[in-house]
Amino acid sequence: MTLHHFHLKADWPGGRNNVGYIESDKLKTKVSIPKEMDGPDVGTNPDEMLLGAAATCYIISLAAMIERADLPLHEMDMDSEGVVDVTDGVITYKKIIHKPRVVLKAGATERHLRQLNRLVEKAEKSCMISRAIEGNVELELQPDTSVIS
Repeated sequence: MTLHHFHLKADWPGGRNNVGYIESDKLKTKVSIPKEMDGPDVGTNPDEMLLGAAATCYIISLAAMIERADLPLHEMDMDSEGVVDVTDGVITYKKIIHKPRVVLKAGATERHLRQLNRLVEKAEKSCMISRAIEGNVELELQPDTSVIS
């Protein structure tokens, strides 16, 4: 077994509506509560960070699977949406919706497209962030796959 350790330092001056700072090896940014939750909306926030972790993990997993399957990828991008519920002061991350758009090169076959569609689904189950939040946050896929014409 190989364990990888990641470290993050957080500085917070105190109080709900203050602005803090986080720093890790490659990530350095201000953090605060978003405007949607009546915060100062400076830098990023935990809601965006969880969405970012889930989205980047998914798209990297999918890219690796497409590469290993030797599918003729033309282009790929994705929009993701996080849904957060605030009821009676209790904040709950309800759902993450990934909307990957994957286009195969001209000449790709129906078999390639079927394989791509299987990988789009499999990548969600393979992503470590998806597995970490499974059972707590609903995950939804709205893929758009095609072959360039």
